[in-house]
Amino acid sequence: MKKLMKKRIGGDFLCLTRMDSKTLQVILDIAVKMKARRKTEQFLSGKILAMIFDKPSTRTRVSFDVAMRQLGGGITALSGQEMQLGRGESIADTAKVLSRYVNIIMIRTAEEQRLLDMAEHATVPVINGLTDDSHPCQIMADMMTFEEHRGSIKGKKIAWLGDGNNVSASLAHAARHFGFELHLAVPEARLNFLDKAVKWANQDKDCVFVTPNAQDAANGAHAVVTDTWVSMGDEANNGAVNSLFMPYQVNADIMRQAHADAVFMHCLPAHRGEEVTAEVMDGAQSIVWDEAENRLHVQKSIILWCLGGKRGLLLPNRFFAKRKKKRIRKES
Repeated sequence: MKKLMKKRIGGDFLCLTRMDSKTLQVILDIAVKMKARRKTEQFLSGKILAMIFDKPSTRTRVSFDVAMRQLGGGITALSGQEMQLGRGESIADTAKVLSRYVNIIMIRTAEEQRLLDMAEHATVPVINGLTDDSHPCQIMADMMTFEEHRGSIKGKKIAWLGDGNNVSASLAHAARHFGFELHLAVPEARLNFLDKAVKWANQDKDCVFVTPNAQDAANGAHAVVTDTWVSMGDEANNGAVNSLFMPYQVNADIMRQAHADAVFMHCLPAHRGEEVTAEVMDGAQSIVWDEAENRLHVQKSIILWCLGGKRGLLLPNRFFAKRKKKRIRKES
């Protein structure tokens, strides 16, 4: 049997556990430069991104679409239901076919295994746009946003209040890579989901801590982070979920427990009056709109890294050049 072709260029962006810290920092550095330039480039002229959506999306869909267009490339957007994938065609066959048409694939799906199967059988890079297990693109945007507002995240305390889900799992992965303390306040009934992520994050030293108490997690935190309590597909259990999670609502009292200079973050969509009050969501400490915008810049960088390797080889060398300080001529 003929062996699967190896990835010709770059690499996949599947989960932060599969990345090294230096590469993630390079991706962030490029994202910051992309945002500062704020211009349409032609780095990816002639390149096509296929976007597969098994789950609804606003930010992921628009930010990847605009990112690819602003890099000079094109996109094709597909849902699982409108493809043969929704009528029994295997992920493996879909990956092989798409690899003949496009240069890179982004998939937003439920089961992590569908993502991994896509990456295994595709001969072009594959990006995780979200699975039930992880959301690495979102967390990279979160890292960029915090550092944009408060400087290096290394050594800072970050508090997560709410569900044990894909976003909090990826945030735990980031704690190990970026050197911050993550304090997870999650109901005991939802902690099992995070066991694997916490164990991975704490391999070298303890950087992720779990508590059932929201005030303890928020105490002195430099950022308070949350997400919707009801994940896509679980809307029928809304009442019971709200009762379970109400002690973890981010409100003015929680923000007073945090550091005086703390910021509030949320990956959106937000439900005011549930996981966060309108006062916090729309208040001065909230940086959620910058967080949403930075999905665009981070994903430009991720696409470039996937297609060009560790130093974004599709970028000209001048893109990495540090500006030389002008010498001040002294008058004699």
